[in-house]
Amino acid sequence: MRTSSLTTTALFLTAALVINAQTPRPPRPGFGVGRPGPVEGRGPVDPQAVERGKKQFVASCGFCHGANATGGESGPDLIRSVVVAHDKGGDQIGPVILNGRVDKGMPKFNMTNAQVADIAAFLHIKAEEKSNRSAYQIQNVVTGDPKSGEAYFSSHCASCHSPSGDLAHVAGKYDPVTLQARFLYPRGRVRRGQVVPQASTPVKVTVTPPDGKPVTGILDHIDDFNVSLRDSDGEFHSWLRDRTPGLKVEIQDPLAKHAELLDQYTDQDMHNIVAYLETLK
Repeated sequence: MRTSSLTTTALFLTAALVINAQTPRPPRPGFGVGRPGPVEGRGPVDPQAVERGKKQFVASCGFCHGANATGGESGPDLIRSVVVAHDKGGDQIGPVILNGRVDKGMPKFNMTNAQVADIAAFLHIKAEEKSNRSAYQIQNVVTGDPKSGEAYFSSHCASCHSPSGDLAHVAGKYDPVTLQARFLYPRGRVRRGQVVPQASTPVKVTVTPPDGKPVTGILDHIDDFNVSLRDSDGEFHSWLRDRTPGLKVEIQDPLAKHAELLDQYTDQDMHNIVAYLETLK
């Protein structure tokens, strides 16, 4: 199962360095609030990138893996692939596409980083759609062992959450499918192909230029090349990371642990956790 956590492949470079803007201004196109956060490959993604990725995938990969990446005559199902599950912004998918797997009959593909990133976005969305599909029946989700789920919760989640505190009666607030989606993808989930935000907890970031004072605010966007934020006065600040040697970026994401665990869960872990949360009536 996937998503981030934490760099995205940039699709273009901006032309000018903007530091400490003096008046508020709207984000540049493609860098809106709520766009991918510090753990890339997770949460909200660019729907245009997904659409481009779909077209590229169908044209280049669909003949083996099927148009929906669920498997074809000679290629495996990629939606449940470990490579896709552990990928962040194309870091796992890219080498497979570019180098191929000749021993398994998969040729190399000559694609740009942007094309790889688009295909990765498409595959992540398909994987999330699969994991959160509304057609699930409750009995398909609550199949785990509550005791094992409680043990996992105690060792991995109890430092931030409490069954008698923030999670008290949580099973009465959400159905099992929603419960599963919320702990897997706390910053967003897929509904009918659209990412629906479900966490209001902001990601904070402090950026310290090599010759300036630290600037702290709510993260607006971050990738390999850019970082931007809005400070407490609502002013927009942006830096070009690759053109500012010594630029220091510190991210404080209270939901980062969810992204870390997403790489560690087994299917049984997820079912056990849901079964345990269902006992918190």
